[in-house]
Amino acid sequence: MLQQYKNILAPVDGSKATETVLDRAIEVAKRNDTHLDILNVLEVNQFSDTYGGAVSGDVIYKLSEDVQDRLEKLKKRAEDAGVKDVSVHIRFGNPKPVIAKEFPTDHHNELIMIGSTGLNALERFMVGSVATYVTRNAICDVLVVKPDMADEQK
Repeated sequence: MLQQYKNILAPVDGSKATETVLDRAIEVAKRNDTHLDILNVLEVNQFSDTYGGAVSGDVIYKLSEDVQDRLEKLKKRAEDAGVKDVSVHIRFGNPKPVIAKEFPTDHHNELIMIGSTGLNALERFMVGSVATYVTRNAICDVLVVKPDMADEQK
């Protein structure tokens, strides 16, 4: 029996993988005539570490405004491609549990389509791959989207 997904989650992080993940999520959402959630998780801790603990509310507000603008562009792209039902979301916290459990629980996602990597090799070594965590701990099906080979060679 063919799995019919009604609610798909595409977490994006602004990396090169975002384009490929979104393209594949659009394809699957159209094929299933389903709802698509596009999510960006902002890890505020990474900013306080980077900026010596001095992150003002203004900085976080501006950052979330910028992310919201990018997400709205991704939403329009999905709608222009034929996805009828698209929502965008920003969450604050650790991307691993937010993507694997918290968001899918709140939004009843049945499939998470995640990029195989958004981090460089050092970051993966230091913090671990979000994709690896999600595939092991998700409460629903996970489809790992590999980057296009053409993108990898750029």
